[in-house]
Amino acid sequence: MASLSRLGVVAGFLAVAALCLPLADLTVAGHDPWTALARMGRGFLAPDFGAIEQIARAVALTVAFAVAGVTLGGVAGLILAPFYRLRAVRGLAIALRSVHELFWALLLLQVFGISVWSGVLAIALPYAGIFAKVLSEILDESDRRPDRWLGPSVDPLTRFLWARAPLAWPQMATYALYRLECGLRSSAVLGFIGLPTLGFQLDTFFRQGEYGAAGAVMVIYITLIATVRLWMRPRLLLGWLIFAAVMLCTVRTPPMGQGALWRFLGQDIIPAPLRQGDPAALLPWLWELTSTAILPGLAATLIVAQLALVLAGAVAFVAQAAIVPRVTGRIGAGVGHLVLVILRSFPEYMLAYLFLQVWGPSMLPAILALGLHNGAIIGHLLGRQASGLTLRADAPRGLTLWGWEIVPRLFGPFVALCLYRWEIIIRESAIMGILGIATLGFYLDDAIGELRIDRAVVILAATGLVTVGIDALSRAIRARLGAGDLHVGDARPGAVPGQATNC
Repeated sequence: MASLSRLGVVAGFLAVAALCLPLADLTVAGHDPWTALARMGRGFLAPDFGAIEQIARAVALTVAFAVAGVTLGGVAGLILAPFYRLRAVRGLAIALRSVHELFWALLLLQVFGISVWSGVLAIALPYAGIFAKVLSEILDESDRRPDRWLGPSVDPLTRFLWARAPLAWPQMATYALYRLECGLRSSAVLGFIGLPTLGFQLDTFFRQGEYGAAGAVMVIYITLIATVRLWMRPRLLLGWLIFAAVMLCTVRTPPMGQGALWRFLGQDIIPAPLRQGDPAALLPWLWELTSTAILPGLAATLIVAQLALVLAGAVAFVAQAAIVPRVTGRIGAGVGHLVLVILRSFPEYMLAYLFLQVWGPSMLPAILALGLHNGAIIGHLLGRQASGLTLRADAPRGLTLWGWEIVPRLFGPFVALCLYRWEIIIRESAIMGILGIATLGFYLDDAIGELRIDRAVVILAATGLVTVGIDALSRAIRARLGAGDLHVGDARPGAVPGQATNC
């Protein structure tokens, strides 16, 4: 199989983005965006902590949902990880993680309502698939000599508990902490669909025009994410689980009626023609759904994702040098670190929500949010690698160092990281539809709002297949580039697989 050139891949993605640009809806709403931006800026610069009791409860529930969801997903993933080589297990894990947490939540709300289980399972289900994959990689990369020393007579459970898990535990714990950071972002975003986390408070304050209170939510949220490695330690896990259980018990669940789960499984998700006893109408029903929802939503999703990927690459290309003191100086590197921390701390959905308040409902808020967030992640990882490069004693400084040393030496990891993030950008582009942008999530949310759950399930399956297809294409391109499954994002010592590929 012939190899591809990195410049050729970049040129190809730029060409596709240029073709997508005329098709993108980048219009700005009729109101003055700068006035809206000024109001938001004043609120963020002068946060109002008057509603601290409401915000504190939302913070506590954000942490509780994240801890419970990540723990449940981690345990399930750990159970699946030793069997990940089996096709059925691998297929289950792929299916679970190909659907975004918000989409899981929208479906689960139809069964459990605005309840603890809707939030916890929305995080746990996709994270179980992610944990299964990553933990299986960690186990595969651990030292096999103790395993072989036990001999063939030892049962698999004993072999796993005493020979494999102890050696992999440090990396597992590191990855679990990283996944908790992602879980906090997911938990906060669940508030936008009604669960009582920080996203709910942010949405409430914006709807009421209380920008100072919204600024307080933002400050507290960034602080929460930035300090997670200080307040979450493995030895404190039991205490945090007890805290999560206590907080989640305070969530009141509106009644959903008897048999909601069985009605959902036995009736709601069955296509309407089959429920009505008319199998011949199934194909026309599927074609109508495909032509009026799936194909238009898929086209919009791919347009948003392609433009966002190029923007993310442009941001990362510049940002990779912004945090290197030899390029921008100590003060410049400090400012660069702060900007990247803020951009990568906010989930894409939350950033898009903020931009939506300024520019109105179009593809522009989604593209900006996805590009800035993912560009900050890639730029941070590349910046860490750039800081660790071995340089000549007479190496230059400033832009000369960036252009002649950093860019050529990190161009390969730069392309690989962009390809790694491509699948994530596709998933996030789909959920932007919940904000009113006509991606796949828009049609999914519309189907659920009309209680046409059968249509929603088909759209959800199509979304998962698109994500899996993009992931397979990304892997194929990386293989042609010679990158294979290198964990290019793991730039720091002791890092674990998968940290560049998700969240």
